[in-house]
Parts: sequence; C-alpha cells; structure tokens
Amino acid sequence: MTTSNPQAPTQAGVTPDEVREQVRNRYAQAATAVGRGVGNAELNVDLQVVDDCCGPTSCCSSDTTVDEAFGAALYSSGDQEELPAEAVAASLGCGNPTAVADLRAGERVLDLGSGGGIDVLLSARRVGETGFAYGVDMTDEMLDLARANAAKAGATNVEFRKGTIEDVPLPDASVDVVISNCVINLSVDKPKVLAEMFRVLTPGGRIGISDVVAEDHLSPADRAERGSYVGCIAGALSRTEYLEGLAAAGFSDAEVEFTHEAVPGMHGAIVRATKPAA
Repeated sequence: MTTSNPQAPTQAGVTPDEVREQVRNRYAQAATAVGRGVGNAELNVDLQVVDDCCGPTSCCSSDTTVDEAFGAALYSSGDQEELPAEAVAASLGCGNPTAVADLRAGERVLDLGSGGGIDVLLSARRVGETGFAYGVDMTDEMLDLARANAAKAGATNVEFRKGTIEDVPLPDASVDVVISNCVINLSVDKPKVLAEMFRVLTPGGRIGISDVVAEDHLSPADRAERGSYVGCIAGALSRTEYLEGLAAAGFSDAEVEFTHEAVPGMHGAIVRATKPAA
C-alpha cells in the first residue's frame, strides 16, 4: 500500500510552477481548438498527442482509450442536448459529477476547474432560479469559452471567476456543494485544494468529485509510467491517499467509488464527503 501523504509528485526534473504552466497551456489549447470547431473526440486525440510529448517522463501509451475514459461520452445524451455544442466539445473530464452530487433546488454549487462550463451549466439547471452555480478556472481562454457558452444557454444563475483551485476566490462557507471533474489530480498542492473545498463549504455541505484515482498498490512511479501529469494520470492520488487527505482536511463520511478504468490500475472515480454540521 502507498503512503498516506496526499501529495502526488510532479514529473522528475520539472518544478511545480512548470507543471502548472503545462496544465494551463494544455487547456488553453483545448479552448482555442473548440473555438475552431474541433469536436470532442478529435479534441481528446489531439491533446493525447500533446501529452505524449509533454515532458521528460512521457506518458500516455498508444493503446490508451482516451475517447472512452474521458470527455463528453460520459454524459447522457439528455445532458448533452441541453447545452451548447461548444460546452460539450470542451468536456475533458473523467465523469459526470452533477449526476452524483444530488443537487437540489436553491443550492449554491462551486465547480473547481470549470473549463468550458459544462458542469456549471448542468448544475445551474438542477438548482433552478433560486440556486446559483460558480465556476473557477485559471485559464483565460476557458473562461472566455465558458462565459460565451453561458450566454448561448441563457443561463443567468451562473458566474465564472478566474482563480486556482488552491486559492478559491470565494469567501468562507459560501456554497452548499463542491464539484469537480478530473481536475484535482492536476494540482501540485492537493492538501491545499482539499482544505479550500472544506473552507468554502457551509457546515453540512458536501462534495461530489469525479477524478482519476489509483489503486493502492501503485507507487507514484507506477502512476507516472502509465501517463503524463497533464494527461490526468501521473498526478493522481491513490484511494487511500484520497481518503486520508479528506479526513485530514476535516471531512467525514468520505468514500471513493471506482467507475471505469482509465489505464491499468487507475480508474475514473466518484469521490464523496461531507463537512460536519457541528
């Protein structure tokens, strides 16, 4: 079993700032490609090629089924039909967190790493006019795309803010639910992300996260052999690291449920936990 430190390493010889810039560039390229009319399947293939050349500890093997493990295919046809095509095309996640977050009318929702806005827009529909959905992203190109998608969808109960998931630009206890879709694995400071989720939640609030999670027997080196950091693989936590990290942040009732295999020994997963009400 791996150690309990919930801080996955970066690529060998690459600083955290360099990894963050690689991530920013990857998603800026994705947003620009969607603006050119590139579809979701093409986008995932194009970005996999970029990932293969992303750094000195390269990464995604040629037989990785990116199209099935990541992207819009993980949303129902009903969800996709509700949204602008550009929001669907920009989906690069590993699940559908809005399907498991049990969103209710009137709730305030925060999406960490909101990208082209697909999960924010779906959340806004679920919480209704009395609720609100925030998206936080560090990439200007994605923020521009998300805001354009919100305008096309006619969504008035949404707001996209620039920021990092390690330093969320919202006050304490300001949201009822935090969601995220295949983004926490990209952070170079995961304990800070978990602490920020806890901070912005109201007492009794909850998280519904889609992420890539490793089986406990895989070491950080094993994970790096299976894929790149910017490809959502090398930086993934193990199941035990996730659970212990959530507990250290103050969460209760944490669980990690594997949903589908992304690469051998590593899975798309749903992560749930609650901020105690007391």
